[in-house]
Amino acid sequence: MITAQGQLTNYLENFAAFATHAPGRDLPWLKALREDAFARFCEVGIPTQREEDWRFTNMSTVAQTAFRLPDGRGAKLSPAAVESFRFPGAACLLVFVDGRFAPELSQIGGLPKGLEVASIAQKLASDPGALEPHIGRYLDTQRDAFSALNTAFLADGGYVRAAPGTVAAEPVHLLFVSTAAEVPLMTHPRNLIVAGENSHVTVLEEYVSLGSAVALSNTATELVAADNAVVSHYMLEREDTRACNVSTLRIQQGRGANIASHSVLVGGAIVRNNVHPVLAGEGGECLINGLFIGRGRQHLDNYMLVEHAKPRCGSRQFYNGILDDHAHGVFHGRIIVHKDAQKTDAKQTNRNLLLSDNAQIDTKPQLEIYADDVKCTHGATIGQIEEDAVFYLRSRGIDTQSARRMLLVAFASECLDRMARGPARTYVEGLINDYVLGWTALSAAARPSSGSPSPTARNWSEVG
Repeated sequence: MITAQGQLTNYLENFAAFATHAPGRDLPWLKALREDAFARFCEVGIPTQREEDWRFTNMSTVAQTAFRLPDGRGAKLSPAAVESFRFPGAACLLVFVDGRFAPELSQIGGLPKGLEVASIAQKLASDPGALEPHIGRYLDTQRDAFSALNTAFLADGGYVRAAPGTVAAEPVHLLFVSTAAEVPLMTHPRNLIVAGENSHVTVLEEYVSLGSAVALSNTATELVAADNAVVSHYMLEREDTRACNVSTLRIQQGRGANIASHSVLVGGAIVRNNVHPVLAGEGGECLINGLFIGRGRQHLDNYMLVEHAKPRCGSRQFYNGILDDHAHGVFHGRIIVHKDAQKTDAKQTNRNLLLSDNAQIDTKPQLEIYADDVKCTHGATIGQIEEDAVFYLRSRGIDTQSARRMLLVAFASECLDRMARGPARTYVEGLINDYVLGWTALSAAARPSSGSPSPTARNWSEVG
């Protein structure tokens, strides 16, 4: 454990070493961006529970751990090590090991015309002008300490650009692999997705661990959707239960843009999932859809901030949580309707199942409305598995544990109903089913419980 002063010294040492060999270190705009972000992080430090946006999540363990950047001489993986993470139907696979692009493990080729995929480090070396208009423009480093920390250590990640009019039917797969090390490692992947006018693209980010070790994955993605673009973004987090993952998705939407964000969180010791869309063009639509499943002493925190800045935009938030043992879940959904955003239609719903008396959920839906012609609602439910449903299935010859498993799969699968059919959805469906089935198989016996069933909401789904 380290003190607050020791924490600052640790990050200063890491930043000083990083600055000497960072990709794009000779670019004035990038150097200034990194230095400004690091100065902001030094000013505020790791968030504490005294801050309203972090009141339900204790990050002291992260603050007191002396994380180090990978030295570049880490684990060398064979293609077989990542084979199980490939899925059929993907347009390409970019693999990042401990935050750095691994071309020998990746598969890029045969992309549709108008779709460009590369690593951020590659673009900094070959075409930094393509990054400068977007990198750091949307992410709020003043408000968010982890976004500032990510920007300070910005080095590599996925770059996806769909030219105007491009229709990419197959998803781009970005795979981030953390390996076990003798010291706690931190990585700061930075992704940029740019969708041109009338383009259609799907990107799947996946975070996994090979080996068990204390680690911090602090990732940030800036997604820029031009007028009438259609983008589906998937974030899958299934890292080791000793790892910490903080992810931030910042979305900037143009006129008529349609964005779907899907998050599935099943791993990690402490996970913070931030999704922040800004509907900055008239007639835009945004779907924020998620599922989090925790057991043991996992802590899964979902923070949604949706800003309606222009008229006639619609947004929907649907998040389902399943918590067992001593797991702790958080849903903090905040919708801000700005003064000019008349005719806004926004809704947020959070549904939770608690499978243990020791499981805990903190849910906080919020509305801030500064326009006078809007339709906004929010709500949350907390319940247990309905015993009448279990009894009905048992009366049909199904044993108790299998009945509970079927009900959990059905509840978890609500998020699948909001995904467009295709390779990405099929992949996510397999992961959810395997996880829930494997999880319930570990239970020695079903827990008796009572309560009301959570109603199903399937009135908003992704276009596709």
